[in-house]
Amino acid sequence: MASDHVEQPMQPARQRPRATYCYLLDVDADLAQEFDIRMRMVVRQVATVVVFEIGVGDCDPAQWSTPGTAAPGLLLLDGTIAVDVHVGDRTATELMGPGDLLQPWDPAADEPLERTAEWHVLLPGRVAILDAGFAERIRPWPQILLALLRRAGKRASDLDVQRAIACQPRLEVRLALLLWHLGARWGKVEPGGIRISLPLTHRLLGQLVGAERPSVSHALARLAEAGLVTGRADEWHLHGTVEDHLACLVERDAHTAPHARASARAPSMAARRG
Repeated sequence: MASDHVEQPMQPARQRPRATYCYLLDVDADLAQEFDIRMRMVVRQVATVVVFEIGVGDCDPAQWSTPGTAAPGLLLLDGTIAVDVHVGDRTATELMGPGDLLQPWDPAADEPLERTAEWHVLLPGRVAILDAGFAERIRPWPQILLALLRRAGKRASDLDVQRAIACQPRLEVRLALLLWHLGARWGKVEPGGIRISLPLTHRLLGQLVGAERPSVSHALARLAEAGLVTGRADEWHLHGTVEDHLACLVERDAHTAPHARASARAPSMAARRG
């Protein structure tokens, strides 16, 4: 008699990211600069952290362990992470890079809006766990927490800039300003402009400036036609300077505005003649 049991294929076990221990001041030069040479050697022995390597793809910050409410959070040492925040049918994205202090998202219980967050590693790197034990060990040296607090403030300021960019009415202007904003951090100077080596797809750019992907594709085509922005999803080139871009875009507005007004008047004039 045949058995009714059907053997299910084995699911591959989820591999836990590889963890190592390191001295934080060895992997974060800016934090090391908070101390003179003598004190740096003392703090170095105490400011130890667990570090996880992160690979490209979707990720769950819980897999790196939850630092806890009494902990500073997660410190991104290398790599780039995109965090997508979903509210209703819209998604907004924030890019985070080396030196950023992160916290796994834990929405408040009384939050009236339903929202979710997804994390995606765009460039591989490492993340350090700044847990409660770390906070206790560095208590005699508040310079570290103050430096991390300044970084959190800088991250909030960068988000304010991104919000202001997203308020620009013209999509070409939004994209140009966003790319220059990202270029200040991730870009490299090249002859005639800036090169940004980030996997910025049209969809991701849309989520950064509040636009749909097809509209982003058309706007990028117009910027390329004007000789301002060229490239593809993993490497973008900004030609000239941000002043050149704004001057060119303003000039195009000045040329197109009279035609737009004439087109708007034409139907009403035809209606009066009729």
